[in-house]
Parts: sequence; structure tokens; C-alpha cells
Amino acid sequence: MQPDLESWQRLNSAPGIGPVLFRQLVKRFGSPKRVLAASMAELCSLPNIDEKRARAIFEASEVPLREEWRSLLKELGATILTYQDPGYPQRLLTIYDYPPLLYVRGRLTEADELAVAVVGSRRASSYGRKVAQNIAAGLAQRGVTVISGLARGVDSVAHRGVLAVGGRTVAVLGSGIDVIYPAENQALAEQIVQNGAVISEFPPGSEPEAGHFPRRNRIISGLSMGVVVEARVRSGALLTARFALDQNREVFAVPGNIDFAGSQGPHHLIQDGAKLVRNVQDILDELSVPGRAEHAGLPVRSMPSLSADEEKLLDVVTDQPAAVDGLIARSGLQPAETLVLLLSLEMKGLVQQLSGKKFVRK
Repeated sequence: MQPDLESWQRLNSAPGIGPVLFRQLVKRFGSPKRVLAASMAELCSLPNIDEKRARAIFEASEVPLREEWRSLLKELGATILTYQDPGYPQRLLTIYDYPPLLYVRGRLTEADELAVAVVGSRRASSYGRKVAQNIAAGLAQRGVTVISGLARGVDSVAHRGVLAVGGRTVAVLGSGIDVIYPAENQALAEQIVQNGAVISEFPPGSEPEAGHFPRRNRIISGLSMGVVVEARVRSGALLTARFALDQNREVFAVPGNIDFAGSQGPHHLIQDGAKLVRNVQDILDELSVPGRAEHAGLPVRSMPSLSADEEKLLDVVTDQPAAVDGLIARSGLQPAETLVLLLSLEMKGLVQQLSGKKFVRK
């Protein structure tokens, strides 16, 4: 750990010190270490610093960095990027309230500057899942990094779509990088670490509190050239799209059935000027990205076509091993039919059978 990173983490954890104020303080004093060394009188003399905030900064300088943070970061092989580091995402620096530091598992690269966010409903329809998978895989095959939030539904499907074709994907968490939420995506997170990065602005051990997710969403949009959504009108995915508009990003929306609640969000966005997306090429054309798989150096591996029942069954198979009886109950399919479908999905490389007749997503 670099010597001054402790000061960055202490100041970043001080209550009431948001990203913008953090940056103003560092500009005024020269470094987080010098901010923490300032007297109460010096701090209180600054604009936007009342006694409560000054006390929080002063106390942060006295509190030792939690020892478990050090061991966790080492155990996870994680790194910390400050906004002054050359490896900090340059696109993220263009938003108003970019985070002072990022905790990173895996690796961020220059290739990630060409990125599109694919986000949507946690309770996505089979249609939404299929579209998210195809778009994410198609973007990855053309050298575009796919950003999402590791949530259930569209987010998870988007990450898996990228991994299926060997592309790069980045998951932004609303918790510490050691607290995977939902827990069922632990295996998926490990796969992402090997093919991109799992990142967070929250320190290790941070739980997935409700207030963290709006902050997480601004990072998703801030890292991206555009956003693709399928979601209800009041949802985190739509909030991400709104952040994207505020950050002068392109917003793409996937149309759907007008009678389906999950289509209301994208339809509202289209009415407000978002670009209607029919396929990957619509996105590539708008962003002036070459529509060639050679751009990524990846072989074009088409996603296997699935029947309606195969999609229905695949929707209930997760990273957590599940017995056949459980899959039958969750899918509503007949036992004999389920066994045939599982064999088909296994042959298509989408599920894997473990010992004890249990199945997981591959």
C-alpha cells in the first residue's frame, strides 16, 4: 500500500465529506494528509465547512485505519486508485462528482474507455433478458466494454453475455468489493474479476445500503458512452439513465410490449429523446464505433438460440447449485420436460451439472 493512501481513505470516510468537497479540500491544502493535519480553526475558516464537518475531519485524522481493511485488500488482490492516479478512468473524471478513490478487483485498462452500460430491471422478462444478453455479447465482440451493476435480472444477464464471448465487463457495486450483493452472484463476480474488474467507491466491509445505489449508478453512467435500459418508470436503471443525461452521455432504450410494466421506463426515455435500440448496430452507429468483431480481436461466437421453455428454465438457474426438484418448482415446468431441457442447455454450454444432480449456470 502506498504510504499516503491511508490519508485518502481516512478523509474519504469522514462523515459529511462528499466527493466535491473532498476535491476542494485537497486543492486548498495540497493533499489529503495535509487536510487531516489542519487545525479546527483552519478548517472552520473555509467555505462549506461548519464545525460539525471540521470535527469529522479532525477526528478522522486520529482514528487508525482499520487493520482488517489492509488484510482484506491484500487477500482480495485489490488495488486503490485515486483520482490523481494515471490509471483512474479518464471518462469518469468528466462527471461533476466523480469519487475520490476507487477500490478495484481485477484490472481497468485503456480499452475500458470505450464502454456502454447495460442496465435494467431485476425482474426482467424473458424478452428483456434475451435482448440484454444479445446486446452485451454483441458489444463485447466489437471491443466495447460492458458496464453494469451485478444486480439480479438484466445486470447479471449482461455480464454473463459478455463472459460467454470472452469480452471485458466491469461491475460497479453499491457495497464494499468484499461484500457481493446479491450473494448468489459471488461466482459471477469472480469470473468478472478474471475478465475485467469489480469496483466500488465504498470501503471494504460496507453493506449494500439503499442510499449507496444511487451513488453507484452515477459511476455506471460516468464510465460509459451510453446506457441501454429495460425497466419500470421508478427504478434504479432509470435513475442511471437520468444520470447519463445529466453527464452528457448518450442514452439508448430498448422498446417492448406497451402492456408490460417493464417497458414503460424505456418508452418514457424514447419520448424524452433517447435513441431507440433495435440491435447492437444501432448503438455502434450512434457512437461511431466500428461494427467489426476484429476491433476486439475476438472470434464471433453467436449466442445459442433458445426455445421459450429453455429461456424459462434458464431464468431460474443461477450461480448457486440447485437440485432438479427446485428448478421444476421455480420454473413451473413438468419433471420429464425439465430433464430434457436441462440436457439441451448443458449441450449448448449454458448450464453445468454438478455432483448430486445439481445444476448451475456455466
